[in-house]
Amino acid sequence: MTALDGRHVPVVVVGAGQAGLSTSWHLTDAGVEHVVLEKDRVAQEWRSSRWDSFCLVTPNWQCRLPGFPYDGDDPDGFMVKDEIVAYLERYVASFRPPVHEGVRVLSCTRQGEVLALTTTAGDLTADAVVVATGCYQVPVVPAWAADLPADLVQLHSQEYRNPGQLPPGEVLVVGSGQSGAQIAEDLHLAGRRVHLCLGDAPRVARRYRGKDVVAWLDELGYYRTTVDQKTTRDGEAARANHYVTGRDGGRDIDLRAFARDGMRLYGLLTDLVDGELRFRQDLRRSLDFADETSEAVKDVIDAHIAAQGIDAPAEPRYVPVWEPETEPTSLQLEGSGITSVLWCIGFRADHSWLQVPVLDEAGRVLHARGVSPDPSVCFVGLTWQWTWGSARMSGVGEDARHVVEHLLAGPVGRRSPLTAGSR
Repeated sequence: MTALDGRHVPVVVVGAGQAGLSTSWHLTDAGVEHVVLEKDRVAQEWRSSRWDSFCLVTPNWQCRLPGFPYDGDDPDGFMVKDEIVAYLERYVASFRPPVHEGVRVLSCTRQGEVLALTTTAGDLTADAVVVATGCYQVPVVPAWAADLPADLVQLHSQEYRNPGQLPPGEVLVVGSGQSGAQIAEDLHLAGRRVHLCLGDAPRVARRYRGKDVVAWLDELGYYRTTVDQKTTRDGEAARANHYVTGRDGGRDIDLRAFARDGMRLYGLLTDLVDGELRFRQDLRRSLDFADETSEAVKDVIDAHIAAQGIDAPAEPRYVPVWEPETEPTSLQLEGSGITSVLWCIGFRADHSWLQVPVLDEAGRVLHARGVSPDPSVCFVGLTWQWTWGSARMSGVGEDARHVVEHLLAGPVGRRSPLTAGSR
């Protein structure tokens, strides 16, 4: 019998990334007995699902986990992968959460007033379960990818590590969100010929008028924009994450500049027909949209500077450095020189182990600010769970606090006495 088998715990937290650790901090602070179950190691996604040159795209000072703000000497810098893992390990050392590594939760069902969990370390029950596993469990790859030539190396973004991992030849990168744009840059800087298929992702400038754009947006309260405000504020918050990079101290990602320097750009990749890739004729529109979004953010910053009378240096606006002469609609793979495909089109969630009525027919989480229709099952770390910062280290702690307060006022507070006083 393991330490977990047959045990009853007031709260089980599933996942030991920043969401699960933040939840554990608030539970510890409130004196609530709990365990954190992690199928791999603490911060595993940061360890295993990022490429070698990966770094944060928001400044280090935005790492504001509960009780543990960024503690390094470069607040305006951008931590690389190993530094992020080290930061989270220091967080764990600061309050020693009851994490059980190498324990996968296989199912969660309701048994009367308690929730029953089956795990690889045995069965246990709980008054409440907090799911802190995020939304990125299953890599998305189109079904027709199986019809690509067998000698073509295919990787999802979570498997990519560095250019040397790929065979010699040109590389097709599908998707221009944060991962796709940064991986395309990584390959481009390594001297590889990149073919990049764009999507609808917007971009943003790294710095503007003397300050990092993230600092301006934080000052404006954008990361505190709530989910019910995102479609009414100015449209910006409803968009996908903007592509930009913190690499080498931080800079813009300008796909037009990459194209000028030899990268091949295409519109949205739609399918494969007789060995020929087909693209939507929307390359120009995608580039224009990304630029317009970036300039719209600058408009908001300009208005803020003027309204507040802030002394900020003037800065010229962006001028496109490249325009597509044609809108390519197809590419014959044979003879193209492409030997690798990197799928950077995202993930889908998989909460199928949750056998309680907290998901809709499509498997999407049903919740109001992290609280599901079953008040004993909560979520932390979802994208737009409550604010634009919900899935970031800047906002996840506030969501965790709200969920813990809900549990204390309801299912946990009624059934389980506190194990210690609050700090």
